[in-house]
Amino acid sequence: MNQEAISSFRIMRLIVLFDLPMQTNSEKREYQHYRKFLLEDGFQMLQFSVYIRFCKNIQDASKHTARVSALTPKKGNIRILSITEKQFEDMILVLGEKIPSEYIVNEQYTMVIE
Repeated sequence: MNQEAISSFRIMRLIVLFDLPMQTNSEKREYQHYRKFLLEDGFQMLQFSVYIRFCKNIQDASKHTARVSALTPKKGNIRILSITEKQFEDMILVLGEKIPSEYIVNEQYTMVIE
């Protein structure tokens, strides 16, 4: 296995999927606060209520998983999925276009294995 293939298994993508209630003004504020937190923590919107973040390794992914978990709103449904960069690259796009963060590793990083 070459270095590029090995490094693509170490690099992670963290995916946060959420469905939060937005019936009351309080729930709408909580939704906006949560969304703003995700953006400030380096996540980008992949689709509505689906955010992704590049993580350099499993430890980095664990750190951001803890941050996301710590700010969990009182109501709703939030899921966190951690996948390798290789698994992310294998995702099939059926309709639409890739977002800029989907190109980050392939175009901007040359990974060096220690």
